[in-house]
Amino acid sequence: MQIVVTLDCVDTEAQAEFWLAALAPLDYRRGFEGMPYLSLVGPSPAPTLLLHRVPEPKQGKNRMHLDLDFDTEDLLAEVERLERLGARRITGEMSEHGFRWIVVADPEGNEFCVFHPPAKVVTGRVAG
Repeated sequence: MQIVVTLDCVDTEAQAEFWLAALAPLDYRRGFEGMPYLSLVGPSPAPTLLLHRVPEPKQGKNRMHLDLDFDTEDLLAEVERLERLGARRITGEMSEHGFRWIVVADPEGNEFCVFHPPAKVVTGRVAG
């Protein structure tokens, strides 16, 4: 099984540059390219990020978004790194059930969260 997350965007090349730099700690690289698509692939089992060129800019709130755990408790430093790449901070730090996160947007306004899980959560499942 493979998970592919598709992100509509106006400029696939500019978005690829941003997302490759943003996901650099996770070793993403370019994959398939065939207009209107450009894929960014990470090491297995990481999902593929498929950039889909569309003519219209983003409108309204995302119905689905990425939550990225860069394995650091210093969320602010990670968000500042992303801002230097062209991201925009949407919220301050928030927390719930031991999770901490900051909402940011990529250069085309697509929201995503930079988060840190509580100590008892291990990569997608609760440790027990």
